[in-house]
Amino acid sequence: MTQYFLTMPHDSATEPTMASMQELDPAELAAVMAAVDEFNTALKDSGAWLFAGGLNPPSTAKTVDVTSGETRVLDEPFVEAPSYVGGFWVIEAADDAAAVEWAARASAAVRSRIEVRALQEAPPEA
Repeated sequence: MTQYFLTMPHDSATEPTMASMQELDPAELAAVMAAVDEFNTALKDSGAWLFAGGLNPPSTAKTVDVTSGETRVLDEPFVEAPSYVGGFWVIEAADDAAAVEWAARASAAVRSRIEVRALQEAPPEA
């Protein structure tokens, strides 16, 4: 089975966080959290779940660069963009179609777009 990276974009201008989500309508937030919990449970029950997580916004990022031979730590994201990965799931699915089905369910749960990308597989041993 192939592993897939399902990502949820966030708007870089607003950088939503768990704290800022508390400003949402409590009933709406509760509905989203329940839908995500139901989605995560379905993934686990099916055996597709590998792991998932939420990421802090890019303003908290550090970029580490040792390409010059010295370690440089920059208090900034690697790349600036209008949106960023705010949360993700890594799942196993039989094929792209199955991964897209899971992404559709994730999109409905979080009320956001979901990007689906297969993880690269190691080349065959010679």
